[in-house]
Parts: sequence; structure tokens; C-alpha cells
Amino acid sequence: MTTAYYDTSYLLKLQLMEVGSAEVLSHACTVDVIFCSLHGRAEFVSACHRKVRERQATLIQLQAMLAQTHADTAAGALKWLPVTESLIEHVEHIFSTAPSDTFLRAADAMHLACAAGHGFTEIYSNDRHLLAAAPLFGLVGVNRFPMIEKAQDQHLG
Repeated sequence: MTTAYYDTSYLLKLQLMEVGSAEVLSHACTVDVIFCSLHGRAEFVSACHRKVRERQATLIQLQAMLAQTHADTAAGALKWLPVTESLIEHVEHIFSTAPSDTFLRAADAMHLACAAGHGFTEIYSNDRHLLAAAPLFGLVGVNRFPMIEKAQDQHLG
């Protein structure tokens, strides 16, 4: 069984046709199960709602995206990994030992700790800061499409 850990930016690419969606969908077709942290689930719905707020999607489209995500989860194609106290402790350790010039958001650290803590060696994302911090967690950051400055710096939510 092939698996991959996708952060929220990659999960969005599966639902919204935007830059990089074709490449992410192509990769997703080679994977049996996509994993993300349970925190990523909240991040995902927040990011979908942001699309509604910014008038890039309608409320009906938001509800359809959530329905598809629920269907993928029920089918076992998408699994949500728990965020545990030991993962939070790992995040604390990384922040307490990271170089002073490390740019790492808390949500990105949660994805990285979750992927590493559940045995993944790679994490898929198009967030340049998350990708740059991946080695701090013993992970290889993978992006399947060229980064675009505007897309990579957008906050999710």
C-alpha cells in the first residue's frame, strides 16, 4: 500500500482547480491513502471558508468540498492522524533547538511533527517555509509543481 502525507495546501489542490492542482491530482492517483493531521482537517475547512469569504467559491461549493472530503474519509482514501501530547512536545523541542533564523509557523510545525511522529519520511506541500523546515523533523519536503511566490506565502485560514 502506498501512502503520502499531504499538508493542507496539497489537500486544497485536490478540491480546487488552481495552480498545481493537475500535478497534485496526478500524484494522488499513485497513492492508496493520503494522510494529514487532524489539525489539518480544521485548517482545511478554514481555508475553504476563506475561499468563500474572498468570493473565489460559493457556500454551495464549500459544502460540496466538505462532502467530498467526508466521502474520501469514509472510503479510507483520506485518513486523519491524531495530534498527541508527544507531538506537541516534539514541536517544543524543535523550536527550542532550531536556528534563530528558522521561519516556522505553529501549524506547519504540527504537520511536520505529525508526519514524522507517524513514521513518514516525506511530506508533500507547496509551502516554502514548511518545506525548508522539514529537515528539522527528519523529513524530506516534496513539492510536485513549481512554486509561485503568491501561492506559497498565502496563509491558510
